[in-house]
Amino acid sequence: MATIKRFEDIEGWKKARVVCKLLGEIIDAGNFKNSYKLVNQIEGSSGSIMDNIAEGFERGTRAEFIQFLGYAKGSCGELRSQLHRAFDRNYISSIEFENLKILVLQISGLLQNFIAYLQNSEVQGIRKKQAPKKL
Repeated sequence: MATIKRFEDIEGWKKARVVCKLLGEIIDAGNFKNSYKLVNQIEGSSGSIMDNIAEGFERGTRAEFIQFLGYAKGSCGELRSQLHRAFDRNYISSIEFENLKILVLQISGLLQNFIAYLQNSEVQGIRKKQAPKKL
């Protein structure tokens, strides 16, 4: 696996950004009527996926990155639950629901695979790099 230099290069982050954009378009179109609390929760959980990936990456240690990827994965579950609520209240169509659910499940899978990779990696992170020993 190639070394990732920026969180923007992480596939899970890229897909999470797409989900946020799609949800933003649906919300901005007025589909959620006056359900401000659900809008805030959906905006929060979808943004949390992106933000936790970014924050974990920037922390600079493998252990913290794994921890924050776990938070992002949890936000995937939270968002899927909120999508069910939005669908049940007819705020999103069945096509929008299925498309968003598939994307969120893909993100969750990517995160799980990334966590497994990092757990088996010897790389400790940029904050854990040791200075070369002097001879």
